[in-house]
Amino acid sequence: LNNSPEENTQELDDSFSETVEYHNRTYQQYAINNHMYFEPTDMDERWRLYLLYHVQDMVFNRLIFPPLTRPRRILDCGSGVGLWAFQAAVEHPRCEVIGIDINPIVMPRMVPKNVFFQVADLNDTFKFPADIFDLVNSQMMVSSIHANRWTQYLREIFRVTREGGWCQMTEIYHNIQSDNGSLTEGPMGIKLTSYSESDNALSQWSSRYHESLEGLRDFHVPIRLPNMLRAAGFVDVESRTIQLPTCGWPTEQRDRAIGNLNRENVQNMLSSLVLYPFTKRLGMTIQDTQLLVAQARIEADNPAFKV
Repeated sequence: LNNSPEENTQELDDSFSETVEYHNRTYQQYAINNHMYFEPTDMDERWRLYLLYHVQDMVFNRLIFPPLTRPRRILDCGSGVGLWAFQAAVEHPRCEVIGIDINPIVMPRMVPKNVFFQVADLNDTFKFPADIFDLVNSQMMVSSIHANRWTQYLREIFRVTREGGWCQMTEIYHNIQSDNGSLTEGPMGIKLTSYSESDNALSQWSSRYHESLEGLRDFHVPIRLPNMLRAAGFVDVESRTIQLPTCGWPTEQRDRAIGNLNRENVQNMLSSLVLYPFTKRLGMTIQDTQLLVAQARIEADNPAFKV
């Protein structure tokens, strides 16, 4: 390849490694100050991201969806703890895999020689030339891409993808509903204008989460992605929506195993996603935040609700 992974990069600024503590959780100071990312970056959150990766692995049972043969270069947007990029590098040892995230990754001892990580804001213009990636993987970016930057983000992905290349995207649409209709008040994803004791905790959690990041994040992007990808220039766009149980309530063995594995991720997620936005942006007390999270956890963990 003519372009090295380090081209157009510079040495990491120390400011990206600076952290700040809020209610016993650690956050990246740079991301907080620039409204880039509002989730913790401590070991508890890294463990949750490990869990989420394995949940996805169980759900999809494959790393790469397109019929990719002998790729030369892969880009992983929102690489997080790096597991997807690591595995892609192992499966394609002759391919350069580049992972990008706003938070510096904690490198494990054993790293494939063909995987590289860069720190960058994906809301900005990519620092890559056009037409160089055989595959661009984008995962769980709805909480990171600014609400008014999605069009440009997808255009950047299209620009750096070579002709005949592929893009695959995985997003969680925060629209928690009960399979049997047990939780019917204010379905998650619908913003409530007022709250009452009859509103279930998951609905309140969702509505306040959306409210806390209003104008900064667009949580409805996942259901619009197919049309947005076509508008960016992609063709042969396919999409699929998959139900993801919050605990082991399904009767089918495989789905029950997914729910059991996802349970710990959900229980941790209900706290980690909202601790900073609720207390710092909505002005909720930590006591009220923890109470709502505790109630939402109970509902998500109740097999009778089939959430």
